[in-house]
Amino acid sequence: MKVLLLKDAKEDDCGQDPYIRLSHPEDYGGLIFTSPRAVEAAELCLEKNNKTEVWKRSLKEKWNAKSVYVVGNATASLVSKIGLDTEGETCGNAEKLAEYICSRESSALPLLFPCGNLKREILPKALKDKGIAMESITVYQTIPHPGIQGNLNSYYSQQGVPASITFFSPSGLTYSLKHIQELSG
Repeated sequence: MKVLLLKDAKEDDCGQDPYIRLSHPEDYGGLIFTSPRAVEAAELCLEKNNKTEVWKRSLKEKWNAKSVYVVGNATASLVSKIGLDTEGETCGNAEKLAEYICSRESSALPLLFPCGNLKREILPKALKDKGIAMESITVYQTIPHPGIQGNLNSYYSQQGVPASITFFSPSGLTYSLKHIQELSG
């Protein structure tokens, strides 16, 4: 049986703005990470700007004095890898994490929320409704793989129509469905 897996390569999208915000923990009440990609993007900012030593020497400790909220074990694992202690990983989704944060937060300082351009508004809206300030910063963009059409054409011409196709994200489906439908007839 032929199975076609569609999973985009990791994007390398990091500007300086995320690092600037990460370098000022005194301006925030804590951090929120809801996806592994957001953690990876934040880590890339530290690596690309040669700020790893500053992170290890002082910033990590300052952020660890604050709450670092996450959704899911995969995200928690990556956050732990950069040296931060997490909470909320067992919440399972943004709605439950928002409830968890609202039950614990009283800081007048906003929470910093590194996220992707396709983030849903569940968490920001729930926090805003409860009077908890939050600053979202886009640290990665979800875009179609530039070679998706060529890769699909090549696969279909060499392998034929697969018995099934596995998608790893809603955006993967969105970006490739039209091409797959055309190729499958």
